[in-house]
Amino acid sequence: MKNVFLLIILVSLLFITGNKTMAKENLAQKALTQKQQNIVMISSYTAAGDLSNLEKSIKKGLDEGLTVNEVKEILVQMYAYCGFPRSLNGLSTLLKVTKSGKYKEGAAGKALSKDVDKNEIGTKVQTELAGLPVKGELFEFAPAIDDYLKEHLFGDIFARGVLTNQEREIATIAALSSIDGVEPQLKAHISIGKNTGLTDKQISGILILTSRPKTEVFGLGEPNVNYAKYFKGNSYLNLLTKEQVVTANVTFEPKCRNNWHIHHGVNGKGGQILLVTGGNGYYQEWGKEAQALKKGDIVNIPPEVKHWHGASKDSWFSHVAIEVPSDGGSTEWLEEVSDEEYDKLK
Repeated sequence: MKNVFLLIILVSLLFITGNKTMAKENLAQKALTQKQQNIVMISSYTAAGDLSNLEKSIKKGLDEGLTVNEVKEILVQMYAYCGFPRSLNGLSTLLKVTKSGKYKEGAAGKALSKDVDKNEIGTKVQTELAGLPVKGELFEFAPAIDDYLKEHLFGDIFARGVLTNQEREIATIAALSSIDGVEPQLKAHISIGKNTGLTDKQISGILILTSRPKTEVFGLGEPNVNYAKYFKGNSYLNLLTKEQVVTANVTFEPKCRNNWHIHHGVNGKGGQILLVTGGNGYYQEWGKEAQALKKGDIVNIPPEVKHWHGASKDSWFSHVAIEVPSDGGSTEWLEEVSDEEYDKLK
């Protein structure tokens, strides 16, 4: 009975909605066109170095209307964000897929002529994308990188055509979302993506499709529909053990968070321990500032403390939740963390 009771508490703390494998595909399909989804997955698997899934995604994209040269442009651009090795591996995969000759080549990209001012062209494109001239201490400290960004990335690569600037930003956001440790660049390109006309729903669709895999240390588990009313957004539960102490891995999609709640204990026992296994998220106690969380962080939640936890705006988030045993303990669910409160977090 003790384990069953603790399991009920854990499930009530944690998860939510959907039919089995669903949420990410359904949300992304509503927000993104078929072509955009294929660009996302090709970029994501290239950046992650997952060649097996990349091959499948390239075949799917080509079968659904992408041209060989559109895929080629995606993979060439990837070297600017995830390096030559993964870009070259991606191009080798494309070469392997297209040796059959059954796919449409499409228009090829065009290089800038050698007599043009690449810095001027790149600066214009970069300013248009960013919405203002890009300056700062970093570029004064290392002016060479400023030149490379303007002349090569926003000049040579973006000027090649074939893909629109919006499609190139979709590819960039997808790639950065699939790499750990590049959150500042991801946030910057999300902003740039909006300047190309991407909506919040489209950006959420990209993040849903790409950022989840790197948080699944223990596996995604199953959606939980029983306590949807206590959560905002989709999340998943993978029960790790019911022996001794009930423990589960919990995964939140971007922006998902649970309501304010309290773990009531008995005789000072109870509460919960969170071990962050992937992504970026938040933990906040009532009356205190929210605490940003990343992989490796540990949160000790005492009994009788009002709190909430969940994912950041642009990242999936996973943690192992360990229920501290307390016979007769309970969880009290309270009000939502409002969008107004949540949107203030950085």
